[in-house]
Amino acid sequence: MHNIMKTYLVGGAVRDELLGYPFKEKDWVVVGATIEDMLAAGYRQVGKDFPVFLHPETKEEYALARTERKTAAGYKGFEVHASPDVTLEEDLIRRDLTINAIAKAESGEFIDPYDGIADINNKTLRHVSEAFAEDPVRILRIARFMARYAHLGFSIAEDTMQLMKNMVTAGEVDALVPERVWQEMQKALSERTPTAFIITLKECGALRRILPELDRLWGIPQPEAHHPEIDTGIHTMLVLEQACKLSDDPQVRFAALFHDLGKGTTPEGEWPRHINHEARGADIVKEVCKRLRIPNDFRDLAERTARFHLHYHRALELKPSTVVKTLEQLDAFRKPRRFEQFLLAAEADARGRPGFEDKEYQQGDYFRKALKAATDIDIGELRSLGFEHKALAEKIRESRVRAIKSLKKMHPE
Repeated sequence: MHNIMKTYLVGGAVRDELLGYPFKEKDWVVVGATIEDMLAAGYRQVGKDFPVFLHPETKEEYALARTERKTAAGYKGFEVHASPDVTLEEDLIRRDLTINAIAKAESGEFIDPYDGIADINNKTLRHVSEAFAEDPVRILRIARFMARYAHLGFSIAEDTMQLMKNMVTAGEVDALVPERVWQEMQKALSERTPTAFIITLKECGALRRILPELDRLWGIPQPEAHHPEIDTGIHTMLVLEQACKLSDDPQVRFAALFHDLGKGTTPEGEWPRHINHEARGADIVKEVCKRLRIPNDFRDLAERTARFHLHYHRALELKPSTVVKTLEQLDAFRKPRRFEQFLLAAEADARGRPGFEDKEYQQGDYFRKALKAATDIDIGELRSLGFEHKALAEKIRESRVRAIKSLKKMHPE
């Protein structure tokens, strides 16, 4: 092996160590080595486009120091050059943000050619070089870092935000493939402050290109009596915030984010009312999920939340037969876990309004008890009385309605 071969810890592990933030993965960069050197030392090559290796014991990723040159639009149009003469500084300059461009030597010394430590201290997300503008995924990544670190007080440097706006204007964001958009969005939904992801994309103009159905909610009014915040976009952010307090589940958070998309297509003449926005919203959810190739379990919960969130708010006013019908339509008997997710997303909607955040809501508990009462009926007994097929289904429904009637006596409005 070359005597000059040196290994450095880079990227997220260095950043999060300096931030005092928990991290799991470690990435390494190797300077002064060839592919042959790495293979000879027992590393296993995994990168096809550029040389990335797994350590024989730890299985951590080791990449040869490399430079990149933009050759075409989008984020796949890069030519990669890895060789023993690429320096650490050259490798670090092609990274997206200064806080991700710090290396740590085996001696424990930090190598920080682009002032990433200063930006960690002043809590700034700043691009390392103009090369940032060559890869539209970086807009999604910076938005995701905001979701991750907003609670620590991080913000985006003004010239970086300007660069992002220029990239959107130049049409770079339009080259993003659905899978990559969803990958970053799903990660952001699991972070501390997913609202910061959406707000960042809105601010630079990328949200209008990626999710116009969500972007257009800002500026659409709702009735002030129910919505002191008035603006639908602001309401949506408050709902997502409440969903994050109620649940760590990214599916619940996603459903909360998409619950009111129907309000974006209400004719202006009907404002601030939004008649039938639930059914319209459910259809839009399906369109968006198809376009961005979003997994079915996310889609199904979000679609049902859009369609039935008003049933949740009116739970205590619904006739027992309507409660049973709603439980059937939500497939609550077969999928009680998803029904629970729906109740959390709908509760977030109720709480996502100024002054309603800490109000006591009985609707969720009432629906939970209704499902239990309707599930506890004895279907075996009905079968033993000779009912089958359609007649059995009718008897089951009658028994469920009766069970909820007696529950309703205990739960007057």
